[in-house]
Amino acid sequence: MRQIVFDLETTGFEFSAGHRIVEVGAVELVNGAVTGRNFHTYVDPERDMPEGAYRVHGLSAEFLKGKPKFADAEVAPAFAAFVGDAELIAHNGVAFDLPFLQAELKAANLPQLGNKITDTLFMARRKFPGAPANLDALCARFGIDTKERERDGHGALLDARLLAEVFIELTGGAQAGLDFSGEGQAANGARAGSGPAIRRRPTPLPSLVTEEEASAHAAFIAELGDDSLWAKISTED
Repeated sequence: MRQIVFDLETTGFEFSAGHRIVEVGAVELVNGAVTGRNFHTYVDPERDMPEGAYRVHGLSAEFLKGKPKFADAEVAPAFAAFVGDAELIAHNGVAFDLPFLQAELKAANLPQLGNKITDTLFMARRKFPGAPANLDALCARFGIDTKERERDGHGALLDARLLAEVFIELTGGAQAGLDFSGEGQAANGARAGSGPAIRRRPTPLPSLVTEEEASAHAAFIAELGDDSLWAKISTED
């Protein structure tokens, strides 16, 4: 299964109020594991940068001037190609990221995305009711390193990378990335560093050997003598 974790930086909260996307970052997951394939671009918003937004992401109008515009091939079409038919993952994605992205696409006369979206904000609130559910709080809960974010501030690709780690924890932690089909082993291995993870049952299955069978086996081993291989194995157990 292929999923794309993505994040946007913008000049403000509402496209209808004249705000625009200024950065897009995305991270690919395959079978629940980060593959190392990313998408990232800055975007010229063709407008000024409000001070409040600048304090969040540190992207000035001067820095963004001359970067590709949203409708340019390097931005919207390239992002759509990267996403393909994958499921989208975003934090507050249902209320903000996807609607903002769709509004930009519509204004640029480009096809809108029809992908399924999973919102990690909803997931976190269901799993930890009443607890803070912002990205920083979730990173702290799961022990995910945010030093780079603390030093450099928000960034679409950095936040997408952090969110990918959070999503993995929200959906099973160490069990994420397991693949029993034989497909995607390279991606699983890349995440684990030493091969695919192994799932172990929390409670072992009960033995199917009956008492009569166990007694008969013990009698058979006794007849073989103390030097037999079966006797040595039984002693080690």
